[in-house]
Amino acid sequence: MSTTLIRNGTIVTAETSFPADLLIEDEKIREIAPDIPAEAAGRVIDAAGMLLLPGGIDAHTHLDMPFGGTTSADDFETGTRAAAYGGTTTLIDFAIQARGAKMRDALDAWWKKAEGRATIDYGLHMIVTDLPEAGLEDMDALVAEGVASFKLFMAYPGVLMVDDATIFRALQQTGRNGALICMHAENGGVIDVIVRRALAEGKTAPIYHALTRPAAAEAEAVHRAIALAEIAGAPVYIVHLSSEDALNQVREARDRGLPAFAETCPQYLLLSVEELARPGFEGAKYVFTPPLREKHHQPKLWDGLRQDHLQVVSTDHCPFCFADQKALGKDDFTKIPNGGPGIENRLQLLYHHGVNQGRLTVNRFVELTATTPARIFGLYPRKGVLAPGSDADVVVWDPQASHVIRAATHHMRVDYSMFEGFRVQGNARMVLSRGEVLVEDGVWHGRPGRGQYLRRAARGGAWK
Repeated sequence: MSTTLIRNGTIVTAETSFPADLLIEDEKIREIAPDIPAEAAGRVIDAAGMLLLPGGIDAHTHLDMPFGGTTSADDFETGTRAAAYGGTTTLIDFAIQARGAKMRDALDAWWKKAEGRATIDYGLHMIVTDLPEAGLEDMDALVAEGVASFKLFMAYPGVLMVDDATIFRALQQTGRNGALICMHAENGGVIDVIVRRALAEGKTAPIYHALTRPAAAEAEAVHRAIALAEIAGAPVYIVHLSSEDALNQVREARDRGLPAFAETCPQYLLLSVEELARPGFEGAKYVFTPPLREKHHQPKLWDGLRQDHLQVVSTDHCPFCFADQKALGKDDFTKIPNGGPGIENRLQLLYHHGVNQGRLTVNRFVELTATTPARIFGLYPRKGVLAPGSDADVVVWDPQASHVIRAATHHMRVDYSMFEGFRVQGNARMVLSRGEVLVEDGVWHGRPGRGQYLRRAARGGAWK
């Protein structure tokens, strides 16, 4: 039996903050109390001046994912290591069902990608691309395997996009089995028409990725997704919400008492469409979907986080190297692989620009980055909280630590940073996953394959 005592820190939960010691026994938190005797532990860590946070949960990542003729640059080893450096100890990635194939085949394929590589614990969503009537039982079978959420696309016609009838059938099925539908909400058909017109006019630069995907196309799809969920009597979760227009749809639904949830990402809070207009081809670094918006959307998204119209901050981490992957779209923005790197910087950016700037309390920060994703995605109270009996996923957070984000020093396997040169105050000093120290003062102690697959619980009637 191994024991670790973290002394003199400040425990931070979604509800409160208080000084206390934290005792870990093997993989679990055994006790949280003042003045736990040092002789109770094999190792004692002094956390004076530090915050003790529950390990972050990134509910939206794409590791080792095929897209646009290439594959995302981080696999389950490099991506989970980078996540841990940033204070994230759990992620939920996406398995992708091939058209005409069984969902179980995709689940097996993604287990194989993660096995022997993941350094932190992980769950899986299932991306549904093909759902005949006979395939609905496949969803129930996956719920039994701990896949408690399914993602559908209203964008990317001919590749990932499904029609409204498929979305509705999926929502009806999750209404019965207690799982959750995650929606990529953009009007893909309309966007496709706009894109074709832009290319016909010779508009091929990266900036046109954003200009052909208007915020109104996102808002319309969010409205439609929520309407379909309301008819089906099921909850719905909008991924990577990027605009005030779309946020208004979620807020209105929640005001009516509907179980509608949504996440946003640091890039939408801190970056704008101007990044895609950088000289030459530099704007390709910021091509992801939905696109970056005009700056006036940013304060509205921050308000949404503060007022609980948005419940989660994830990353949509999907990195492609600039030199040899983004370059595939040098002469055609539609061929630029969609995605950007961010798995390492989520807590740093949200703490600095949220907590330090007075936009969020430290408790709301924990709620957005750990507790609520654990609740929504069937991991609570094993994950997302510091409490006796929970997994000992603990981040010793130094609120005074200064750090400059740079591609030269980050741990993601990608040759640029979306946040190059951003200076942040607040960073992880030590990161523990199930009681094991993964990162200490910048030194890596983890190992590939120690991460466990998490069987997540379906919520059933517990949505609110």
